[in-house]
Amino acid sequence: MGVVAALAAEACTLGPAVRRSDGLSCLSDGALLAVSGMGGARATIAARRLVDAGASALMSFGLAGGLDPRLNVGSVVLPAAVISRAGAHFPTTAEWREKLHLLIARDRTVVIGQLLTSPTPLDSVADKAEAFRATGAMAVDMESLGVAEVAAAHGLPFVVLRVIVDTAADRVPRAVLAASRGGQVSIRRLIGGLVAAPGDLVELIRLARRYRAAIRSLVLAAGARAA
Repeated sequence: MGVVAALAAEACTLGPAVRRSDGLSCLSDGALLAVSGMGGARATIAARRLVDAGASALMSFGLAGGLDPRLNVGSVVLPAAVISRAGAHFPTTAEWREKLHLLIARDRTVVIGQLLTSPTPLDSVADKAEAFRATGAMAVDMESLGVAEVAAAHGLPFVVLRVIVDTAADRVPRAVLAASRGGQVSIRRLIGGLVAAPGDLVELIRLARRYRAAIRSLVLAAGARAA
């Protein structure tokens, strides 16, 4: 299996990984891991690298933003399909998804529906509400569509495992997004963003609490993935 995670912090929840000479990593269960950085284009490149390295199934893994107001921080999202505003629709592999559901639901709240992949961040409450009304998607990320497209092109099983970090009622400070694009959080960019917009500090502190809760949930979900 090949796993695409946008951020190194997300990838760390999968457990120890051995770095390979090709830039990919090997997890303890034999799965291959690619840390892509944020965005669909980077996720597509990462997924192609995994396929080229021999991956016969692909997973998009990590955190997501909530669009459905009923979703709480830490809720595990196992989408039945990944969609885009342009009309793309990629179903996930039902048998694989259902197996994960049975394992994860023992300890965590699990929701199944549609995941919207957006080319740009939905960082405001208004943007999230509009996206929920327009698409009905329960959550949003920026990478899963790219992974889905590669899986479909190669006829491979595909699944998404995401955990809600910011809810429909949360605004995401732009400094956080700018600091995270390359896969590693840049403290310099984060501080620079806060200097430019000091009013974001309250939201950043709130998001930090949510992030810790979401990561704990992601660790539990990652354990089920390897079961």
